[in-house]
Amino acid sequence: MTQTSHPVKDVLDKTDTLLTEDKEYLRLSELTDELGVNSLAAVLMAPSLALVSPLSGIPLFSSACGMMIVLVSGQMLLGRRHLWLPDILSRRAISVETARRATGALRSFASWMDRRFKKRLQGLLTPPALRVVQALCLLCGLLIPFLELLPFTSSILGGVVALLAVAMLTGDGLIALVTVTAVLAALGAGMAGVLL
Repeated sequence: MTQTSHPVKDVLDKTDTLLTEDKEYLRLSELTDELGVNSLAAVLMAPSLALVSPLSGIPLFSSACGMMIVLVSGQMLLGRRHLWLPDILSRRAISVETARRATGALRSFASWMDRRFKKRLQGLLTPPALRVVQALCLLCGLLIPFLELLPFTSSILGGVVALLAVAMLTGDGLIALVTVTAVLAALGAGMAGVLL
């Protein structure tokens, strides 16, 4: 997937092209193959968007998305250009009807994100600053399975990863900076509250 002015909509559109009438389930491997031709950031966006959709209510779905985020962001940190997924994840599937409802629910969110992202402060999305963004995505993915039982937590963390994935895809360093700063401030405030 090349960089476009509508990266989130493009991910939803590519997902919809896989949701044909003649099949009941969509495999994760099908989706990653479709999205990952040119960009791991596009692949990273898929599970993070799923976490802010109604799909996050499916038991253990958030944990699977968290594992996916860890694998993708970890491979980004290692500088890999081609995604590898273990069979246990690549064979996971969701019903086509459920996936259609999720992509439909995300359309307005996609439009909102696509209107706000543009090429800004691109130096913040090159190493070493880029590694901070990728490491934060990895951290969010690691936390998701542990926090799945807390309401809205996986959706918040998914939203953070989605913002960072779109920032990497579009070259919007300003959004990345604001997101990283907000997360670090929230973590700092949480730690201060625990220590006091």
